[in-house]
Amino acid sequence: MLTHRLVRLIEAHSEALASELLEKVQQSEFTRSFSRVPPEELRRRVCEIYQHLGEWLLAKTDSDLERRYREIGARRLRQSVPLPELIWAITLAKQTLWEFLSWESVPDRLAEVFGELELLKLLGNFFDRAIHWAALGYEDARLQEDVAAKVRAVGR
Repeated sequence: MLTHRLVRLIEAHSEALASELLEKVQQSEFTRSFSRVPPEELRRRVCEIYQHLGEWLLAKTDSDLERRYREIGARRLRQSVPLPELIWAITLAKQTLWEFLSWESVPDRLAEVFGELELLKLLGNFFDRAIHWAALGYEDARLQEDVAAKVRAVGR
């Protein structure tokens, strides 16, 4: 039950959390290339994940996550965001949630501690898979661009 309560708390604060993450990405020395990503696009996508976090953690399949994050990886390549910066931005998204939970949730019973640990495990797994699929989408898009460039070069 605590896990569901914490997920609902994150979902209820999704707008503020997305804005906070956008600010972190814009200020981080490790995500400078995100200046090429329209801020509203980034905020909207993150807010959507945070707003529907329960679905992403408990109902969505790995293929849903794969589809979503492969697309994000390919989009960031097209926006000239280096792969390490994409990975760091996803890591910042996870850190933002962990910080929020540490401020908002002070477990005082053992069951609450286990509930919070369960949620942190789910979040860690979600973001680890998101990084994996985003990196694969990024690399697939890079290979497609390389092939297209070679085809253009042969056609000249």
